[in-house]
Amino acid sequence: MDWGTELWDQFEVIERHTQWGLDLLDRYVKFVKERTEVEQAYAKQLRNLVKKYLPKRPAKDDPESKFSQQQSFVQILQEVNDFAGQRELVAENLSVHVCLELAKYSQDMKQERKMHFQEGRRAQQQLESGFKQLENSKRKFERDCREAEKAAQTAERLDQDINATKADVEKAKQQAHLRSHMAEESKNEYAAQLQRFNRDQAHFYFSQMPQIFDKLQDMDERRATHLGAGYGLLSEAELQVLPIITKCLEGMKVAAAAVDSKNDSQVLIELNKSGFARPGDVEFEDFSQPMNRTHSDSSLGTPSDGRPELRGPGRSRAKRWPFGKKNKTVVTEDFSHLPPEQQRKRLQQQLEERNRELQKEIDQREALKKMKDVYEKTPQMGDPTSLEPQIVETLNNIERLKLEVQKYEAWLAEAESRVLSNRGDSLSRHTRPPDPPASAPPDSSSSSNSGSQENKESSEEPPLEEGQDTPIYTEFDEDFEECASPIGHCVAIYHFEGSSEGTISMAEGEDLSLMEEDKGDGWTRVRRKQGGEGYVPTSYLRVTLN
Repeated sequence: MDWGTELWDQFEVIERHTQWGLDLLDRYVKFVKERTEVEQAYAKQLRNLVKKYLPKRPAKDDPESKFSQQQSFVQILQEVNDFAGQRELVAENLSVHVCLELAKYSQDMKQERKMHFQEGRRAQQQLESGFKQLENSKRKFERDCREAEKAAQTAERLDQDINATKADVEKAKQQAHLRSHMAEESKNEYAAQLQRFNRDQAHFYFSQMPQIFDKLQDMDERRATHLGAGYGLLSEAELQVLPIITKCLEGMKVAAAAVDSKNDSQVLIELNKSGFARPGDVEFEDFSQPMNRTHSDSSLGTPSDGRPELRGPGRSRAKRWPFGKKNKTVVTEDFSHLPPEQQRKRLQQQLEERNRELQKEIDQREALKKMKDVYEKTPQMGDPTSLEPQIVETLNNIERLKLEVQKYEAWLAEAESRVLSNRGDSLSRHTRPPDPPASAPPDSSSSSNSGSQENKESSEEPPLEEGQDTPIYTEFDEDFEECASPIGHCVAIYHFEGSSEGTISMAEGEDLSLMEEDKGDGWTRVRRKQGGEGYVPTSYLRVTLN
């Protein structure tokens, strides 16, 4: 069934239908265009959302990146970002393969439709023009026939009129004959025009317009087929990205399953383990009775006049972690401001970085040497002396890095020994000040001084639980009482690194001012000549009272 046969008389219906089809094509193109805008806006919002929640710091500088929860969240964000990329790809495919192509096809269809209908209208106008000519010839024939009949009647009447002259009769007969001849010619012309019109009309209805309608039918069917293919492209664009989107969703599931609570707990321990020993019990201080203590240089509770000294309320200087308020930490190159375990890890990282830089410089030196050899053998390739500055710079960098490696290795060895020492002390129940180094020789220069003698005895006692460089776990109150003048002076027998709050560092052999005597806890408050005041182990000092 075709339009030319079945819809031969429905020119206006075909015209409306084909126009509706092109309007539908344009509506679909507009729909897809708005759909691409939605996809692009959706992808942009997803990317902005991912950017908002991605960590701002690099993973190597962000401790939180070591937790599986954070790693899974970052992976999910990356999968969402990939998903946004697929939405952008859908928008691009729809824009190129649907919007642009169908819009161009729509324009072509409009031009073809216009051409077919112009051809049909021309044929219709020609048929209408032929029909008008037929009507004119018909009316002329009708008029001539009436005139001929009228002229014949006039001639017959004059012929029967006895009063009419012979000339009038002859004239009337001639006029009747002329009119009859004109009517005959009009008849022949009308017949010819009718025959021609019928031929044109048959050609119009049975050949010309059916061909035009068939062309319009073919055009409309091609448009419908192309539109159906455009409908398919809408789903095809989704199906093309579906495997990647599926991988994104599977990646999110994998990220969700990768959360390991036990491992995160272990990571937290590794990141924040200080390496300190647990604090000991707080000793009872009896304020109801005077403190009777043996006068010695390592226990300075009794002044030189023999009167016992009481520690009034508010003089307890021990603060226990985690309740103590931390002072602002000064960052040092050897990371001694950090707890032992963290110090060891940071030193290990620095050592690995220096080794990598050193290996890089060594490789560069070897490459420069080979290049220099090539230049020496083939001077046309380059001047060997031009490489000397780079070689010298590389050698200097190698020497500098070797020194830094040695420095960090020494610090790392010290930190590891400190960590091992603290691990052995982790079961200790009492916090005690560090003992003098076991390898240090006893001081014999002031054997007559009681404080010196007591320090010698202290150095010969069995090693206590804390190592030399172990950070003091007990924190001291830094709100020291104001003293008008020192109560004595002392000399540091050993080096001490004051790495805990309230303590102070001192060098071996350094002269110090004694600001407060030992209250029985093994710590003495001193002041350095260059400034700074804090607590140091009493057993590290040779004390002389004023």
